[in-house]
Amino acid sequence: MPHPRHSILLAHLKDRLHQSPQQRLTFAEFMELVLYGPEAGYYTAQSAGVGPQGDFVTSPHLCRDFGELLAVQLVELWHHLGQPDPFTLVEMGAGQGIMAADGLAYLETEAADCFQTVDYRIIEASPALRQIQRHRLEPWADRVRWCDLAELAAESVTGCFLSNELVDALPVHQVIWTEAGLQEIYVTLAAEGDGLREVIGPLSTPRLAAYFDDLGVNWAAGYPVGYRTEAHLATLDWMAAVARVLHRGYLLTIDYGYPADRYYHPHRTQGTLQCYYQHCHHNDPYRYLGHQDITAHVNFTALERQGERCGLMPLGLTQQAMFLMALGLGDRLAALAQVDATDAATVNQTLQRRDQLHQLMNPLGLGNFWVLLQGKHLSSSELAQPLRGFTIPPLA
Repeated sequence: MPHPRHSILLAHLKDRLHQSPQQRLTFAEFMELVLYGPEAGYYTAQSAGVGPQGDFVTSPHLCRDFGELLAVQLVELWHHLGQPDPFTLVEMGAGQGIMAADGLAYLETEAADCFQTVDYRIIEASPALRQIQRHRLEPWADRVRWCDLAELAAESVTGCFLSNELVDALPVHQVIWTEAGLQEIYVTLAAEGDGLREVIGPLSTPRLAAYFDDLGVNWAAGYPVGYRTEAHLATLDWMAAVARVLHRGYLLTIDYGYPADRYYHPHRTQGTLQCYYQHCHHNDPYRYLGHQDITAHVNFTALERQGERCGLMPLGLTQQAMFLMALGLGDRLAALAQVDATDAATVNQTLQRRDQLHQLMNPLGLGNFWVLLQGKHLSSSELAQPLRGFTIPPLA
C-alpha cells in the first residue's frame, strides 16, 4: 500500500538533515516535523486519523456522555469563578469537534445561564480538522471562534483551558543512559541514504539534565546501561505559554500517563513511546511517516511542578473513571438499568449505550486516564469550594 506523505516527509527530513551542521536532528525535531509539518504532517495534512475509521478513538467518539459530564464540571467552575461574563473556554486540539458539540449542546439545554456567557475558543493546528470542526459546530457559530495563543495573549482570559489527549502528542526528546553517562538519541540518514536511523550523542540542551534533576532521577542508582526514556520539554513550554495567557481560572488536562516515580522507574527500560496505525500499535516511529500517530505518556509530576512555577496551583488529580462517576456517570448507568424494553431495537440500543459508558471507565483503558485541574489567581473562598469531579479518590 503506498504512503504518499511518507515520501514527502522523508524528502523534507533529508533536506533538514543535509542543512544540519552535524547531519542529525533531535528526536523532538523529528517528531515535530512528522506530526505537525505543514505539508504532510500527520495532524496537519489529513483528518481521518481520529475515529473509528482512523487510527485510534478518543472518549468523545464513544458517546455524548463524555462531553456532557465534562460540561457539568465546567458549569461548577463557572459558579466558583463568580459566574463571569464572558466565561472563556479554550479547547486545545479539538479533534473533530465532538467534545465541543456535546458540551455546548448540554450547556444550551441544561445550563442556559452559563451557556449565555460562554465564549468558546478552539486552538487547532490542522486546517483539515478546523474545517470539520466548523461544520459540526455551525449551530453555535455565534459562540465559537478559532484562534491561537498569540491572539489570546492580548486578552484577559477568565475561564478554563481544556484538552483531551493533546499533551501525549507533543514532541519529546529521547535520552539513553550509557557507560559515558546520560546521552541523547538523534535521527540521521541511514547509510544507504534511503531511510532513517538513530545515533547517540551529547545532550542537545542543558534543559534535559535539569529536567531529570528536578524530578529527582538518580541515574547512577539502579538504571541499567541502555535504559531509554523521554523528556517532555515541549510540554513544559506549552504549559508556560498557557499560564501566561490565562488571567484567572483553570487548566483542565485529560490524558494517559504516570507520575514521575512510575514513569522513570528503572524497570521501564524502553520508555513509553508508541505509534498508532489503523487501530494497531507498535514502537517504530520511522514507519508510515505522516500516516501514523506518535505519542508518549504524559509525566503528570512534571505538569504539576511546571504549573506551580508558572503560577498554576494544583487543585485536583484523579482518574477519568472516578472523575466521570463523581459527575454523574453512575446515575446514567443506573437509569439504563431501569429501562423496561421489550423490542429488540431498544434492547440493543440500551446494551450498546451501557457498553459505551463502561468503556469510559474501563480501568484497563480510558478509565485509567488522568484528569489534572490547576488554577490561577483564585481567591481563598474559591479555593475552599469542593470540586465535584474530584470528590472520589483515584484507585491505588
